Order: sequence, then C-alpha cells, then structure tokens
Amino acid sequence: MADDIPDAATIRAFNDGIIAEFRANDGKVGGPFEGADLLLLTTTGAKTGQPRLVVLTPLQIDGKLIVVGSLAGADIDPAWVHNLRAQPRARIEVGADCYDVVARELPPDEREATFPKVTAMEPTYAEYQAKTTRAIPLFELQRV
Repeated sequence: MADDIPDAATIRAFNDGIIAEFRANDGKVGGPFEGADLLLLTTTGAKTGQPRLVVLTPLQIDGKLIVVGSLAGADIDPAWVHNLRAQPRARIEVGADCYDVVARELPPDEREATFPKVTAMEPTYAEYQAKTTRAIPLFELQRV
C-alpha cells in the first residue's frame, strides 16, 4: 500500500468521528468535509457477513448516484468494494434519509466513459488514478 495511506485503525477512528457527527447533524459535518455531500454506506462483510459502515463522497452523474473505490490511489481496492462485489445489496444514509440500495459496478466501457465526468467534478480522483495501475472502480447505487 502507498506510504501516505493511513493504517486501518487510524482510518476507522477518523471515520467513527465523522459518522457520529453526520448522524447527530442530519448529514452535515465540519472539518475537512464541511459543506461536502457525504453518505454512509453499510455493506455486508464479504468474509464475516457482519455489517460494515464507511463514509463516502457520492457524485450525481447523468442522474445516477456514483461512489468511487479510490482508497486514495492505493494499489488495492477498499474493503467496501469487495463487500459490494460479494453482496450488492446495501443500505445508505444521506442527510436524514436512510434506504436500501443495490450496487452495480460499472463495466469497463461504461466506467471509461464515466471516469472523465468523475474527475471533472472531483479532480483529486485523477491524481488517485495516476498513483495506481488498477482501474479505480465506480459503483452506481440504485434505490430499491
């Protein structure tokens, strides 16, 4: 993994604080994410079958709710990507709303067409893609 990627315990502690603030303030948080759109994604652990909760920055692209499996440009996919591949049904929290979704990983051709739109909205994702040889996956979250 890249040297500038924090360890799992550090990420978990950081996310726990954001999650608590998100839930206490109907999806609004301060600090580095002040004013950003965030969502909480609860997946089913691919290995454990246990609920796993992560904070993501969603993008609205062509009427679709898209999340990006960047892990800051690490050479591995984030755990939530593995979880969605194993079990695409999940739950999200957006603001004060909470609902079930099914995740659809964009196939290579659709991903290639969509990724420039992602980087136009959030240029940091272009930097992350440049740091790794893997194609950073994109998932559409569809309400069920």
